[in-house]
Amino acid sequence: MTWDVSARTPEPAEEAIRAAMDRLLRGDLPPGGKCDLRTLARQAGVPRTAFYAKKNRDGTARPGPYQHLAQEFERRLAALRDAGTVPDPRAAQIERLKEANATLKARLDQRDAELEVLKDFKQRALSQIAAQHLEIERLREQAAAVSNVRRLPAARPGTAPYGSCS
Repeated sequence: MTWDVSARTPEPAEEAIRAAMDRLLRGDLPPGGKCDLRTLARQAGVPRTAFYAKKNRDGTARPGPYQHLAQEFERRLAALRDAGTVPDPRAAQIERLKEANATLKARLDQRDAELEVLKDFKQRALSQIAAQHLEIERLREQAAAVSNVRRLPAARPGTAPYGSCS
């Protein structure tokens, strides 16, 4: 049912708008609808443009026939949001997803920072190992060059090492 916006008595349309407003604010949303003016207009059977200000031919502004109801709807919707109630389950889901996304971004930033620390540690450890390897090679060459150092014979498999206490 569509209401004639130009009618002199807007009471039936206002009643339909208020009933639709109450349904939407309770969370009774139609499939594919949101808690907004577009859905309110569709549910009340009035054109959406009736909720907005109009311009006269001389350029002056005049209120839309149901602009006061649009403002009431927006006030009531804001009051519900301030109270922590969101009549639109999709909007609540979007808010939850935004919070989860922010939490995941923070965790990702923390992991990235930890990864950078570990990469730096790995690089320093590899540098130290390389330096120690070079030092061992240098000491082996130095030991091989000195004639008074004798090498110990290699241990045979299955025998105890030299100087064992066992």
